[in-house]
Amino acid sequence: MVSSFRVSELQVLLGFAGRNKSGPKHELLLRVLHLLKNSSCSPAVQIKIKELYRRRYPRTIDTCLTDLAAIKSADLSPDGASVSRDFDLASDSLLLSGDSLLLHEETNKELRMNLQQPAPLIPPVHPDVQMKSLPFYDVLDILVKPSSLGTSTVQRYHQEKYFIFALTPQQVREVCISRDFLPGGRRDYMVQIQLRFCLSETSCPQEDNYPNSLCIKVNGKLFPLPGYAPPPKNGVEQKRPGRPLNITSLVRLSSAVPNQISVTWAAEIGKTYSMSVYLVRQVTSPLLLQRLRMKGIRNPDHSRALIKEKLTADPDSEIATTSLRVSLMCPLGKMRLTVPCRAVTCSHLQCFDAALYLQMNEKKPTWVCPVCDKKAPYESLIIDGLVPLSIIIPGSVLSVTRRPPTRASSSTGWYPSLIIPGSVLSVIRRPPTRASSSTGWYPSL
Repeated sequence: MVSSFRVSELQVLLGFAGRNKSGPKHELLLRVLHLLKNSSCSPAVQIKIKELYRRRYPRTIDTCLTDLAAIKSADLSPDGASVSRDFDLASDSLLLSGDSLLLHEETNKELRMNLQQPAPLIPPVHPDVQMKSLPFYDVLDILVKPSSLGTSTVQRYHQEKYFIFALTPQQVREVCISRDFLPGGRRDYMVQIQLRFCLSETSCPQEDNYPNSLCIKVNGKLFPLPGYAPPPKNGVEQKRPGRPLNITSLVRLSSAVPNQISVTWAAEIGKTYSMSVYLVRQVTSPLLLQRLRMKGIRNPDHSRALIKEKLTADPDSEIATTSLRVSLMCPLGKMRLTVPCRAVTCSHLQCFDAALYLQMNEKKPTWVCPVCDKKAPYESLIIDGLVPLSIIIPGSVLSVTRRPPTRASSSTGWYPSLIIPGSVLSVIRRPPTRASSSTGWYPSL
């Protein structure tokens, strides 16, 4: 029973008995065994041993006593009789006082009540969890699939789990080739080994999310975690902002030696987390801008349809939108737009500069629209096809006037707007005349 104790439990037992509790595990174990062999071993120490053992291996009191008798049993004599020993805990337990027996009965009742409760559901080892893609990292390979950080019934407070992975010679070569030496002896890698945590939810792709009291060791070395974010209001617990962790500097870059990751965290009621390890390649903002351009420019008809929708009068309302003004100055850098873009989820016409937006998210990834403060991830960005018409002409204004069609005009739809110097894109809605039809509005000449 005592031989299965960990260092922390041996130290607790020696401290309870008033003995020295410093030193390696084998010395602590020898002191505990010497304490048990000593005839002065008190019943309180025996109860403490059973309590520690029960905490580590929660079972019934009868099973514990059976194991205790088996561990402490004496050598059998030729006639089959057992030779008693001074430190036989099974026989000593019969001499306990009335208070100690009551304590045993209460503990036994508690254990049986706990055993009658249904056991918690064990999460799958590899849940079907998908992490949200990171625009600035291309995934080259998955080193550790998303694995559950399941709670253990043995460890009540802090949970601990180990993960092992190994690199192939090709992966080691890719990481080493991408190494760059920085001033001060630091090293930077374009190909990185990335550690990510998230909630074990399979309904949608998950963002990075850390468990409480997280502690990570890579090959026995402590990995420094990012600092806590300021709380949104008083009384709210501080949390670290979720982001991927670059553990390349602590990984053994060799295909012959495996790597070990130790994760310690505090269990939360109703929450289960997953951990995964990836081999990724870091991407720069100019490359992301190039990929955005390769997606093409959105058809101007989409923006024209949005303008028509905004300028359509509501017959049940006395208030109607008669004009729209869109600045050609980027709200981020206060400079003229070079690559006007916005998210497809945004309902406004105002654009921001794609190059500057990507540069800002490269430094600190927030992916929030600077106009409406809604989420604007990289996958939803589009280059507007209507606003670029103003960029090829000197000036900083695209002026669009909306008038009813005349007899000589066609009824096919909108025409390109005039481009004149100024500072805003102005869309003006005017009432139709007698000569106009109801087929649509056209820009003035």
